[in-house]
Amino acid sequence: MIVGLDQPDDCGVVRLSGDLALVTTVDVFTPVVDDPYDYGRIAAVNSLSDVYAMGARPVVAISIAGFPDTRLPLDVLADILRGAVDVCASLSAPLVGGHTVKNPEPLFGLAVTGVVHPERLVRKGGGHAGDVLVLTKPLGVGVMTTALKNGRLSEAGTRAVTDLMLGPNAAAAEVMVAHGASAATDVTGFGLLGHLHEMVRAARLGALVEFSALPFLAEALPLAAAGLFPGGARTNLAAYAEALQFDEGLAEWQRLLLTDPQTSGGLLIAFPPERLTGALEAFAGRGVEAAVIGRLVTAPRPGKAVILVSR
Repeated sequence: MIVGLDQPDDCGVVRLSGDLALVTTVDVFTPVVDDPYDYGRIAAVNSLSDVYAMGARPVVAISIAGFPDTRLPLDVLADILRGAVDVCASLSAPLVGGHTVKNPEPLFGLAVTGVVHPERLVRKGGGHAGDVLVLTKPLGVGVMTTALKNGRLSEAGTRAVTDLMLGPNAAAAEVMVAHGASAATDVTGFGLLGHLHEMVRAARLGALVEFSALPFLAEALPLAAAGLFPGGARTNLAAYAEALQFDEGLAEWQRLLLTDPQTSGGLLIAFPPERLTGALEAFAGRGVEAAVIGRLVTAPRPGKAVILVSR
């Protein structure tokens, strides 16, 4: 066993031979969009993301579904499954089976198995002081999907957040591995700062983040300023409060944007400074919108992971 419960990461990893390791993960969630086909596709992309975050290649998936047997027609479940099958096929990780149980509301996701060379595995805690932090998707998904559920998101906003969640992290992961990333994770339910906290705690480091450098979905900013957040944003902020230090000029809604739960978010990657330029050029060449958002630093307090957020 290379990665297990003693040092949790995005996936569990077991070495099969000197040059082959098995990577495994599972992820399920309730609907974030109205269209069942898009929900199935988003759930598949989201589940595959953990494998990509570790520099591995997904090879097979099985579905896990909870479905109300009387409140919704079975055609809805069929559309969810069809969406997942299509995404998995497009990424060469076929969905080969699964299991469905009765549940009061739809719940769907995948268990994914991937492969990686053990020496090419990218861990959360592999970063070093001075490494540069790069984010490959804009933030604001939780705010946008909350607005969608409350009928306050425009048609353009709905398309923008759906397209973002449907974007797989495959190309970003290939660039990450090819250009020697030291550490990575994907940004999902704990928000940007929650997942960054996992990285710095594992590496026994700190981090500096520049709010002005962060990319956001355009419509997320006015919605956030109006206070439209999912409950998880405040829960995340409270959970990591002791490890976070914000510039006094940042408003509460700006702080909450950084702990806003993301569905199918981007990769948060640490690169050695000398590899950054080549990586950014490669991201651009693959159509990946990568933003430099900060850097890893020596822990400000011995034994204490602290994230400093400037304006």
